[in-house]
Amino acid sequence: MNNYYAKNLFSDRLEKCYSIASPRIQQYLDAEIDYVLSKVKPGAGVLELGCGYGRAMEQLLEKTKNVIGIDSSPNSIAHAKKYLKDKSGWQVQLMDAIDLRFDDAYFDVVVCIQNGLSAFHENPVRIMSEALRVTRRGGLALFSTYAEQFWNERLKWFRDQAAHGLVGEIDEEKTGNGMIVCKDGFTARTFSKGDFHQCANIVEMDINLIEIDKSVLFCEIYKN
Repeated sequence: MNNYYAKNLFSDRLEKCYSIASPRIQQYLDAEIDYVLSKVKPGAGVLELGCGYGRAMEQLLEKTKNVIGIDSSPNSIAHAKKYLKDKSGWQVQLMDAIDLRFDDAYFDVVVCIQNGLSAFHENPVRIMSEALRVTRRGGLALFSTYAEQFWNERLKWFRDQAAHGLVGEIDEEKTGNGMIVCKDGFTARTFSKGDFHQCANIVEMDINLIEIDKSVLFCEIYKN
């Protein structure tokens, strides 16, 4: 993951981003995790890429006691261990999403949500390929991004984060067309349906695209 998350947007600062979320953003966050939970069977082995402080893992553990989260921020990993300390069935590991230290076909479901493909600032095809490598045959790799029509709410949320000093001031001249740019170097892009199809063609896998809540675009890849 980009060093910004390791040096700036980690641990309690990352948690603060979610605590200041507006009701509409909270609705989006709930809709996103509810959809993920609908795809996880009890007892399934789940990997979350970019787990942060454990926000999504906490809810995944209500469905299955077999969840591993990886993140590239040592501070976020330390925070997650405290955040999840009263839960069971989880592990968190310091690891890069393009170099997963797991055997082939190890997980039933691999999850990369909250626009994670952008947050890693790595080649999305490499992330998808690694996710699919560690997914079992018949399993699911699930990626999410923001829906196009959610732009105004998304931008407002990032402006709120900037106002709280969690990210840099928004560079209004460079921000637009699905891309948020801050003056301190933070960037976040959106993946379009076309982007997902282009990645899928490279990894040679069929995908299913589904939009929910007028806020989230999911890319589902079932491994044959």
